[in-house]
Amino acid sequence: MVDNHRRATYQDVLDAPEHQIAEIIDGELILSPRPGGSHASVTSMLGAALVPPLCHGEQGPGGWLILDEPELHLGDRILVPDLAGWRTSRLPHVPDEAFFTVVPDWICEVASKSTEKLDRKRKLPVYASAGVSHAWLIQPRIRTLEVFRLVGGLWTVIAVHTDDDKVRAEPFDAIEIDLAKLWWGMPIRASEPYGFGELEY
Repeated sequence: MVDNHRRATYQDVLDAPEHQIAEIIDGELILSPRPGGSHASVTSMLGAALVPPLCHGEQGPGGWLILDEPELHLGDRILVPDLAGWRTSRLPHVPDEAFFTVVPDWICEVASKSTEKLDRKRKLPVYASAGVSHAWLIQPRIRTLEVFRLVGGLWTVIAVHTDDDKVRAEPFDAIEIDLAKLWWGMPIRASEPYGFGELEY
């Protein structure tokens, strides 16, 4: 049990239950449940679309290292994005450690109803302050991809793609991604109103 009057440490992350994802933001230990089925499916489908052309150079430019759920140590903050990517010019090899201290060039969060507020309000600002250049936020339940670029230390929304769009999204605009493949096997989209809510980056 973490004492709410002290700042969380890496030991708290190590001691967290195995079935939860442990992160530290502003000294607070944040525990999140493991991803549900739709979340895991979208993450897997996106990785399958990105890795061959961007990591292996198969019908694409190569030059990237893309990983699922890497543990990022950004100063005293510890975050676990759903996907993260580094240009191999900055991170040519996967380190032996269990975590990464090199700031990614791109991160992707797949938001659910239970994690969207955390992703938007707390994690995206941390990524910005650490100097991550590009971010994607995917919402499977309304089938959207929001593309952000860091400009002057703040996130700027570059594009919002939906449904079955075929997109060339920064920083991977050298390849085309068919969003329909991300929703493969998922039920018909729920009829929810789409909106950004309160965006503060």
